[in-house]
Amino acid sequence: MTQLDATSNLSQEAARFSYPASAMAGDYMRAAAGLAPTLFILATVSLGDVTTAVIGGFAAIFAAFAIRTALRHGTSLEMDENGLRAAGLRRTVIPWGGLDRVKLAYYSTRRDRKSGWMQLQLRAGRSRLSLDSRLDGFDQLARQAARVAAERGVALSDATAANLQALGIRPPA
Repeated sequence: MTQLDATSNLSQEAARFSYPASAMAGDYMRAAAGLAPTLFILATVSLGDVTTAVIGGFAAIFAAFAIRTALRHGTSLEMDENGLRAAGLRRTVIPWGGLDRVKLAYYSTRRDRKSGWMQLQLRAGRSRLSLDSRLDGFDQLARQAARVAAERGVALSDATAANLQALGIRPPA
């Protein structure tokens, strides 16, 4: 995996990023922990219509989460001087010249806000891309997005600016 600092010349070579299996393992286990028992109950126990619908709904939610996890895990990203490209089942291109929205949000898993993850949302016209901090090279992508946002005069929310600072990235003035 090539990792470039935002101050590097991106035209030298494209940087490639992906979600490592170790980072996705927890999501796969959570999906299996919900899907397996619900499917087991549906397959082995005679239930009424309402109960079947409720448990079937939970099974559908866990299945959707498993599919979403697999899609995210199967996505690879390539960043160069022209933009960011996501390859996988769903292909998306965010050209730097069209970047019009950058949002960096922090989601805490504990009340003390000491544990959680970040999500970077980028938009260029109708193209949208959402990345989470488990991605290898997330900091480099956030740094490049902040740099391009500053160059293009894209306004950042106070929360996005604070989250960039938490990553050690100086937000644009």
